[in-house]
Amino acid sequence: MAHETDHASADAQYEATPPGAGYEHTDANVWIIAKLVFGLVVAAALIHIGLAVLFNLFVSQHVERGVPRFPLAVGEGPRLPPEPRLQRFPREDITTFRLGEDAVLENYGWVDRNAGVVHIPIQDAMRLTLERKLLPSRPNPQRASRPMPSDASGGRR
Repeated sequence: MAHETDHASADAQYEATPPGAGYEHTDANVWIIAKLVFGLVVAAALIHIGLAVLFNLFVSQHVERGVPRFPLAVGEGPRLPPEPRLQRFPREDITTFRLGEDAVLENYGWVDRNAGVVHIPIQDAMRLTLERKLLPSRPNPQRASRPMPSDASGGRR
């Protein structure tokens, strides 16, 4: 026989608490947790009240001040930071700059009227340079006195 029990049914064993059984003494103490939560609520309330009092104190002590006057800077105008200053609209600045450059490169105009120096459009300047052969050229490679090594020689002559 396996086990003999003195219970009338299978569920009867859960009806009565055996002697010595209760709760775990190592479980959390609910009273201590409740006191901790109460202490945190009280501390939070005191902190908020203290901050409100301090804020109102600072507001009452606040004095409106105008622009401070420095005795050495009375005669000076507004001061600007040193160059280069930040650009407010860099895209517009570069667009204006490039339009000015394009106007110089694509139109005729005086560089120095007293000296008789003018500028001409870049396309005309390139065409005149090629027509007049003003660019230096390389010497003819067929006139070279020493032959160039080829791939077959491996760099040797």
